[in-house]
Amino acid sequence: MSVSNVSQEEQVKVETDMVIQDIEVKRISVPLKKPFKTALRTVEQLESVLVKITCDNGMVGWGEASATVVITGDSIESIEAAITKTMKPQLIGKNLLAHEQVFHTLHQSMVGNSSAKAAVDIALYDLIAQRCNLPLYQLLGGYQKQLETDYTVSVNSPREMGEDAAEYLKQGFNVLKIKVGKDNIDDDILRIQEIRKMVGNAVKIRLDANQGWDMKEAIRSIRKMEDMGLDIELVEQPVKAHDIEGMRRVTQAVDTPIMADESVFTPAQAAEILYTRAADMINIKLMKSGGIFKAQLINQMAEEFGVECMVGSMIESRLSVTAAAHFAASKKNITRFDFDAPLMLLNDIVDGGVQYEGRVMTLPDLPGLGIRSVNV
Repeated sequence: MSVSNVSQEEQVKVETDMVIQDIEVKRISVPLKKPFKTALRTVEQLESVLVKITCDNGMVGWGEASATVVITGDSIESIEAAITKTMKPQLIGKNLLAHEQVFHTLHQSMVGNSSAKAAVDIALYDLIAQRCNLPLYQLLGGYQKQLETDYTVSVNSPREMGEDAAEYLKQGFNVLKIKVGKDNIDDDILRIQEIRKMVGNAVKIRLDANQGWDMKEAIRSIRKMEDMGLDIELVEQPVKAHDIEGMRRVTQAVDTPIMADESVFTPAQAAEILYTRAADMINIKLMKSGGIFKAQLINQMAEEFGVECMVGSMIESRLSVTAAAHFAASKKNITRFDFDAPLMLLNDIVDGGVQYEGRVMTLPDLPGLGIRSVNV
């Protein structure tokens, strides 16, 4: 006969508690196969911060924040400082069984710092889904298990972009996201013409100007491309992020759907886009929204307005892209996927997570994110 000083109620509490015990960070740097060029920047390597959260029950959750100063304002140094000096002290000792409280604590811990919040948010959702013994996409809604990503063609000469597009077509990608807005509009149109010549009409082409045009330039160039029959699926963020009225006027003036990206970080910003009908679609990125908790609110609001969403990423590893893919796959209203960043990296640091076969992405059946280990 065994004797225990732990009551039945205390035993249940021990088995069910999930208290945050430690939050660790580590910088990583991974070279890209080829420089990634947009209207805003040229990137030659991934720079991000990994987050590891450990709970008192031994469970470990992983997250990641990429440094994208020109978009989010977050640097490697600011991400590390935000997590270790501000977020960590407020989250240690919190019980994830009351995760609504935990996420509110995270988002109220400081203004901005969306990438740092996203890394912690991702790790928290990894832990919550593990505790429920479910893959994260099933916990969030489970709408589908497989996605198809586009592939991005960086801004270069028309000839190089055409050759790149043809190569991605050979690799099985049937949707190409073309970066424009770096030079003048006539050069952008030459780029699209060359790409169309190289890949034909079977491939969908979407454009991303990354705020590179003003309102009049955007209207003139999009109308011209429509008249030329270049068959553009959508144009992403044609004007400056703050120019909501300019984007609304572009949206009203052209037939091609307009997607808001850098204009939408928060649910409040999404509400302004939706109420003013400033865009036809919204691109949600975890590094902008501060993670899945707020990203779900943006998508829910958009769905109520009949506005479809895309989920994309910055230059990130397969760790945080796995989290974004879990979120994207879980929701019916998310209809477009921009998850090519891990395919651009020279090395893969993740064991487990989402798996790629060309453009097809398959989510793991393991609990949480399905990350077995991170090799850094």
